[in-house]
Amino acid sequence: MLDDRKLEVLRAIVTDYVSSQEPVGSKALVDHHDLGVSPATVRNDMAALEEEGYITQPHTSAGRIPTDKGYRLFVDRLGSVKPLSAAERRAIQTFLSGALDLDDILNRTVRLLAQVTQQVAIVQYPTLSHSVVRHVEVVSLSTQRLMLVMITSTGRVEQRLVEVAEIDEDELTGLRTLLNEAVVGQTTGEAVRSLSMLLGDVDQPGAPVTPAVTMLQTSPLAKLSAATLLEMLGTDRSSRVVVGGVQNLTRLSDEFETTVKPVLEALEEQVVLLKLLGEVNQPDIVTVRIGQENPYERLQSTSVVSTGYGGQLDNWATLGIVGPTRMDYPSTMASVRAVARYVGRFLTQG
Repeated sequence: MLDDRKLEVLRAIVTDYVSSQEPVGSKALVDHHDLGVSPATVRNDMAALEEEGYITQPHTSAGRIPTDKGYRLFVDRLGSVKPLSAAERRAIQTFLSGALDLDDILNRTVRLLAQVTQQVAIVQYPTLSHSVVRHVEVVSLSTQRLMLVMITSTGRVEQRLVEVAEIDEDELTGLRTLLNEAVVGQTTGEAVRSLSMLLGDVDQPGAPVTPAVTMLQTSPLAKLSAATLLEMLGTDRSSRVVVGGVQNLTRLSDEFETTVKPVLEALEEQVVLLKLLGEVNQPDIVTVRIGQENPYERLQSTSVVSTGYGGQLDNWATLGIVGPTRMDYPSTMASVRAVARYVGRFLTQG
């Protein structure tokens, strides 16, 4: 365990190295920070920190830089994530408020995160198990083609074309009512079960005869549309992620020396990104994995800051950033948490 003074020295080294990108010497610490001790004492503290593995000397006669262990202690001792300013909160809200649908929201989110953190941003699509069907619309496009539109509480808008021999316009109102009564207000899992049972009753001898069953039995359009909606409900995009700000990483190629190419290759693999984000399962809890803590060798020159987003009581998916271990952790953690809160709120209320 380090005493409070050595922790202050470590905090000062991390802060100065993040801002200057240069190894930090004892004289600079004394000049820039009110540590209340002599340069000789600071040098002794730095020697102790180096011996414990919290800092290292990259070159002879150079200052010190934090190690992964040093960053870990720094992050663990932050206490709490600082709140964003009112101006920063307004900027986030304004940027997201113009979004049209789920795809637009997530694309805006990665651009926003990449911009405010200057890192690579990653956002996972929400899991459908947490979404509720809000509305199903039936739009006639021609005498032989219509479009089904399904909207869920997570902002997902799914569209599918249905083609039949002939569309009876008089059927559309009844079809719209049938589909909405079958699934609206239910989670996608419940809707799948309800619609499956309804379609099953159509061909089941002795099944209760209801207006919905009768319509499905007598209308090929209704039966095909219900089957198409069932297929739409079963399409889960939570295995997808959106990535933005890769150019931020390439600008930091000197930070990674020869490892920038493997990092970029890892960021192209959806499975790797999903596993990185999938370990986070609680909204409002910011997780930081630093350097060697990352399970993927190609990402062990980076840090991953991530959190969950979703409703007030549950987590729909995760978002975060990937960047060099030399990053502004307090600001990055605050930005990741704030953006996650706004995305969850926007999707819940949108």
